Amino acid sequence: MISGPQRIKVEAALECIHQAFDDYNASFADITRRARRRFVANDRVGMTQDVSTRYALYDEVIHETISRLEQILGDRLFRRPIWVEIKKTFAAKTADYVDVKLYRTFFNTISRRLFKTTGVDEAIEFTATDAAKLSQPRPSDSISQTISLDSSNPEDLVALVSSLGSQWPGSVSVDTAALQHHLSTSLSDEGPQPVEMLDAYFYRGGRAYRVGYMGDASAPQPIVFVFASGCDGIWLEAVLLERQELSILFGYTFNYFMADLDQVEPVIYFLSQLLPSKPIAELYTVLGRVKQGKTERYQSFFAHLQADCQEALVEAEGKKGMVMLVFTLPSYPLVFKLIRDRFAPSKQVTRTEVLERYHLVFRHDRIGRLIDAQEFRELKIPLGSLSKPLLDVIESQCQRLVERSESDLIIHHCYVERRVRPLDLYLAEADEASAMQAVIDYGQSIKDLARSNIFAGDLLPKNFGVTGSGRVVFYDYDELRLMSECHFRHWPEADDDVYGMSDEPWFYVGENDVFPEQFSLFMGLGPERLALLKKHHQELFDADWWRQVQADLSSGQLLDVPPFTSKAML
Repeated sequence: MISGPQRIKVEAALECIHQAFDDYNASFADITRRARRRFVANDRVGMTQDVSTRYALYDEVIHETISRLEQILGDRLFRRPIWVEIKKTFAAKTADYVDVKLYRTFFNTISRRLFKTTGVDEAIEFTATDAAKLSQPRPSDSISQTISLDSSNPEDLVALVSSLGSQWPGSVSVDTAALQHHLSTSLSDEGPQPVEMLDAYFYRGGRAYRVGYMGDASAPQPIVFVFASGCDGIWLEAVLLERQELSILFGYTFNYFMADLDQVEPVIYFLSQLLPSKPIAELYTVLGRVKQGKTERYQSFFAHLQADCQEALVEAEGKKGMVMLVFTLPSYPLVFKLIRDRFAPSKQVTRTEVLERYHLVFRHDRIGRLIDAQEFRELKIPLGSLSKPLLDVIESQCQRLVERSESDLIIHHCYVERRVRPLDLYLAEADEASAMQAVIDYGQSIKDLARSNIFAGDLLPKNFGVTGSGRVVFYDYDELRLMSECHFRHWPEADDDVYGMSDEPWFYVGENDVFPEQFSLFMGLGPERLALLKKHHQELFDADWWRQVQADLSSGQLLDVPPFTSKAML
């Protein structure tokens, strides 16, 4: 039992951690609230920068908090009995908080960094068992409101759109006839219908979203009003009415939303009712609560791993990467990526450069084409959960990242991503219509990335994947670079026939030189599918097109990639 001077230090440390999280939350909210101003001004660059700033805030606050705890606890900073008591007291203080999970994850981050915890230390951090004891959150009246939707009454629709956009200056434009027609194709004409609508505005890129549902809460039909802004003001651009559209909107290939939420847990519950198949971890992450998303992902994965002890982790399907070793649990939709100790000679990249390129993806607008990769450290995986071939290859090719204890493999650093089907495998097994659509979207994904200032580098289909919604995305970042770093060139004509027939360049090639005319030689597509790609995306093979994209980017033009299909647009 801790008493006297030590009790005073425990209370001071408790108050320090609690206040630090409150300060973090306040700063998080301050950055998030800028989104309204960014949206009205159509400042997409500023909003993307704010997402990056907000992402970095967590580690900044953790570092400052640890420094303050050093002053408070002094030579007792690393005494476990002190931290056991701090955890116990912190648990009691936060037990009735709506967002208790967020407080506890913040506490865990401090504990783990101080003690360099490997795996889980139940004595001084909150675990999945602790989380299971928390009551199930429910939506509260303070996060949503019931409104009436009468799709047959044009005046009612105009008033509804005006009320949904009341946070912004001026009036919101709406094509009432188009809206009425769009709603009539999906909704019944039984007169006014109640819609439960979240109060929060969800901002991302150049758009704002209001999210709700119609019908009974046990079988809700999503409805999302999409607003866009520009030099002509603000207008209602689209209405999403299908669950798959909502799933894509809250997916793992877009930047995090800027949504000012007084209470996070009830909103997560609200969204989970609309998207029952969406992992809770991804809902936290897409709202910018990245650490909580990682906690939920970790706990969910290891709960599944322990429950299905008959299945082992194995190398992921597809061609082996020359930089990353990738493994997965077949029954769970995640992949784990470890940087190999040595790269193939053809890979002119260093470990430091690979790390920087993953960090670039964290900071960049992912526009629905780049998978969110989360960094994990000091994972402890039971040896019995790893197949023998996988364990052998990890220990032989990733020695600097792992070590083996008596019962576990400790992974010091890795990236974790949602698993998608590698495009080369998908093309080999899909029906022809689906394969053709994937080839066309493959070309579109390369264009989308280019217009967002990303050159994928290695364009082989094995580095792209197909999501559950059929979208082609990119996930191999070791050769990714900014468009502004590339020098796109035409392939010179040879003055001599001998030079022209050579397999190797007969002229000087700079480190950042790229020759689009040669892409077709390295894409690994058969003649028919390559012809299909060129039919729809011939520009990809023309250096002038790439140079024009660079010029557009230099002049401030940004790619707009709506996270929904044209059928949702008005």
